[in-house]
Amino acid sequence: MKCPVTVIGLGPMGATMARTFLANGHPTTVWNRTPSKAAALVEQGAALAATVSDALAAAELVVISQTDYTAMSDSIGDADVKDRVLVNLSSGSPDELRRAAVWAGERGADLLTGGVMVPPPGIGQPGAYVFYSGPEAVLDRHRETLAELGDAAFVGTDPGLAMLYYQAQLYLFWSTLTAYMHAVALLGSAGVSAQQFRPLASSLLESLTGDGPMDFLRILTEEIDAGVFPGGANSLRMQAVGADHVVEAGREAGIDTAGPLALRDLFWRAVDAGHGGDGLAGVISVIRRPRPEGGA
Repeated sequence: MKCPVTVIGLGPMGATMARTFLANGHPTTVWNRTPSKAAALVEQGAALAATVSDALAAAELVVISQTDYTAMSDSIGDADVKDRVLVNLSSGSPDELRRAAVWAGERGADLLTGGVMVPPPGIGQPGAYVFYSGPEAVLDRHRETLAELGDAAFVGTDPGLAMLYYQAQLYLFWSTLTAYMHAVALLGSAGVSAQQFRPLASSLLESLTGDGPMDFLRILTEEIDAGVFPGGANSLRMQAVGADHVVEAGREAGIDTAGPLALRDLFWRAVDAGHGGDGLAGVISVIRRPRPEGGA
């Protein structure tokens, strides 16, 4: 018999996880603060626990997918979690995850924190992966079961690391696609369709990580790790001036300029901090040392 699993939280993500475990032959117990959300899963073979204590008693491995980390402690309350492996795949801040690990440890449980890098329909599908942090030996013990959800990528023992990786990936994803939308809107003001622009955008994105001398992601990474940001003929000051022009073009086109303004201001802050002669990688200096909170 495959490893039994309990799933706590049956929103779109948790329900999909429970279905995935069921489809792969795992005896699956579910619990949700609104029991009616479990109806379809019960029809598919899940056992609905009457209480959170019953849910925790049903399996050593407890996968939690709720709104946030506060929901975990609120739901579990004083229920016995001793000798349980709590795998929390909810969202939160890294420090919240670290505090949750202490909370679980004080109650005799192990906490694995995770960040799921696909939307609900992607759970258990090819290409799905989940960042995990916490005790690696605990992950290894349950890796086969958790791999039903997606590739289990261990990133370190610090419980906050899974969320840091998760949020770093999300920020890169969102900001890249939002920049594309801004570019589409800018060109759209002159009657250029998104389909017309797409091949050029695709070519640019491929060049960022392509092999060869123009692999910008590799170049930027090496410069950041070395702490050396050669500007040469393409200084950050020149790029800040270019960013001024992107903002002005957006204003002339009548589109929202909040994103380009934020980028332009970041560039000029780096220039004002003495990095005008550096290359683009010099911007990392002000990102790592932001202005005081509340500063202009």
